[in-house]
Amino acid sequence: MRIRIGFGLGTRTLTNDASAFGPFVDILERLGFDSLWVSERLTGEAPDPLVALAYAAGRSERLKLGTSVLVLPGRNPVVLAKELASLDRLSGGRLLPAVGLGAPDPVEHRAFGVEPKERAGWFDEALGLMRRLWTEDDVHHHGHRFQVDGVTLLPRPVQDPLEVWLGGSSPSELRRCGRLGDGWLPSFCTVADLAEGWPVITATADQHGRAIDPEHLGALVAYTHTRVPEAVAAVLARRRPELDPADVVPVGLGALRGRLEAMVAVGASKFVVVPLDEPPDWDDELGSVADALLSLQS
Repeated sequence: MRIRIGFGLGTRTLTNDASAFGPFVDILERLGFDSLWVSERLTGEAPDPLVALAYAAGRSERLKLGTSVLVLPGRNPVVLAKELASLDRLSGGRLLPAVGLGAPDPVEHRAFGVEPKERAGWFDEALGLMRRLWTEDDVHHHGHRFQVDGVTLLPRPVQDPLEVWLGGSSPSELRRCGRLGDGWLPSFCTVADLAEGWPVITATADQHGRAIDPEHLGALVAYTHTRVPEAVAAVLARRRPELDPADVVPVGLGALRGRLEAMVAVGASKFVVVPLDEPPDWDDELGSVADALLSLQS
């Protein structure tokens, strides 16, 4: 099993201009992190994922480039398929697309212009169409939301297939990942969530005549050095009142390593770690995280 450690920026990151983001990318590459992940929130400080990753692609040679996650509802799937294919091509096949429905936030829903009840149907139709555009010539599609006639999308991605990962942990999200995903990357989850969710995904995939690579189980793991921020603890208390926040968010790098080791023990192998509190010095922070975690990579 090939364990890989990536590093992500949360939705409220202030590392969003060239003077901060460029050196951050350089440090990740120099220290040997597997990948960089940029989150999407139209109403947050984080930079647009595709723009930020294009910048990072031009500044790096080895670092893989992940979206955590890119929101599909509200986007034209033909335009997005072109953008992702171009980024994968220009980066030499380093793109790691993870896509989702978007944050459960009414402000975000309005910003994307899609009614909540429409998001799931938009997602399913868009992703299926994008997969066809990456592999087929002369694509014709007549769906509920999109009409495409005679489109051949070029350039094609370097990766064939370009594998798309999904997040989420509700029963419907697990089934969607089994039907449509190539990997699972949930966030704010426990070890038990991974152990219980993965069999649902793989069984659903089998029911639809699909197979998902057993090494495509991962997790986005948020961490903090002191205590879980009150705002995050409040959200977790509403969503998972039965859990201690530290069951979801490791406190300290030792706890973070222990959490990843426990997840490896239930079959996970791809990780994105995300600090909840942005550090004053990225060089020091990333060096400490590298020392604590990168020996897990194999």
